[in-house]
Amino acid sequence: MAHPILEFDRGREVEFNFEGRRIRAFESESIAAALVAEGILTLGWSPKRRRPRGFFCGIGKCSSCLMTVDGVPNVRTCITPVRDGVEVRRQRPLGELPKAPPPEAKAGELDVDLLVIGGGPAGLSAAIEASRLGARVAIADENVRPGGQLIKQTHKFFGSRENYAGVRGIEIARILLRELDGLSATWLTRATVIADYAGRSHDVVVSTPEGPWRIRADAVVVSTGATENMIPFPNNDLPGVMGAGGLQTLMHVFGVVPGESALIVGAGNVGLILAYQLLQAGVDVKAIVEIMPKIGGYAVHAAKVRRMGVPILLRHTLRRAVGRERVEGAEIVRVDESFRPIEGTEERFDVDMIVLAVGLTPSTEVPRQAGAAWDYVPELGGPVPIHDPYLRTSVEGMYVAGDSSGIEEATTAMLEGRVAGAHAAAELGLRPDRAEGVIKEALRQLESFRSGPFSAKVVRGKQRVWERAREVIG
Repeated sequence: MAHPILEFDRGREVEFNFEGRRIRAFESESIAAALVAEGILTLGWSPKRRRPRGFFCGIGKCSSCLMTVDGVPNVRTCITPVRDGVEVRRQRPLGELPKAPPPEAKAGELDVDLLVIGGGPAGLSAAIEASRLGARVAIADENVRPGGQLIKQTHKFFGSRENYAGVRGIEIARILLRELDGLSATWLTRATVIADYAGRSHDVVVSTPEGPWRIRADAVVVSTGATENMIPFPNNDLPGVMGAGGLQTLMHVFGVVPGESALIVGAGNVGLILAYQLLQAGVDVKAIVEIMPKIGGYAVHAAKVRRMGVPILLRHTLRRAVGRERVEGAEIVRVDESFRPIEGTEERFDVDMIVLAVGLTPSTEVPRQAGAAWDYVPELGGPVPIHDPYLRTSVEGMYVAGDSSGIEEATTAMLEGRVAGAHAAAELGLRPDRAEGVIKEALRQLESFRSGPFSAKVVRGKQRVWERAREVIG
């Protein structure tokens, strides 16, 4: 894929075995991305009805891409890089355990002041601030490449210059990673946190391809991001139905465009920006459908895609996906004031992709496993750990930041990461006077960024959580 902004460092060309076929790929690609690039869209089948399943989230948080790799079942191939000669096969529909146990791997051990779980905008910012203050920091990130949502964002950010206004997300990721490289943090890549056994300190079990790790940390910042939302409609599991973030991963991380024409569901900022990104990649965007009577994203984004000829159909919803083995079309329908479909208003689009930009849900598995108090807060996207303005949870020494504390923007994720990282370091006695200045300035910028009308819902949610925090945390 040629792109007007991105250049892809694909690395060495390799070959792997897929069900008797030799597949050419690049060592920088995930297995799932390489298969999609080859036109193989069915990555598995559902256990009960044997329905085909395809690429959806791209970050290892759904089960659509589970395959058997070198005899090991249930491998998340969307976050597993290609290796020369690797054996890959689909599961029909479930995988089988290897006949012999894997060789026993000796657990690595690491002692740090702060463990950051998740290497996206919040996690990188937390690690940078804590490292600057003298903390021994480790970052565990389970994806093929660090940077989280930033490495998918080709648009320029809004806000203030101090928060990278006018800079593309992909460049912000490079800036943060370069800054972190100059500090003494330890990286664990393709690392999945299994559990945090929290007590007076944190005993964290981490799984990596090389073997398990036991990390002892005085404090933990959880910045694990969010999962893509799904909506119910007939055939919503067909290959070609994708989450917006999953499609951005294919296009902007791996340079793979999985179709020629698309319908986007959701006219928030993500849906609007994605429409322009698809146009940049040469995809025919038929329309954006939005069930609400008004656009949920910024007017500047809506105006941009309209100028490019993409209609935004308000008070419309997706009725069903059309196709048997993959998406071949989409049927939409107009809704009334009660969001009920109006019979006779159906319209069909011939598309091979249906992209869902219908929101996110915070990823909060680690804090909840560790025993953190939580609540369901619709304004923040669903279940979130109770936390105070400094991002402290009810578990001693555990912080949350970014989308795992409530769905918001990458800018606020970076600011929350700075607050959490600096506060964690200060609580450990590391340059508390300097940390106080960092925290005060980041909180000021957060308040300023959230002062606009688009953040009113988030502010209500945060205030509700902070009120609970006074009861739970003190």
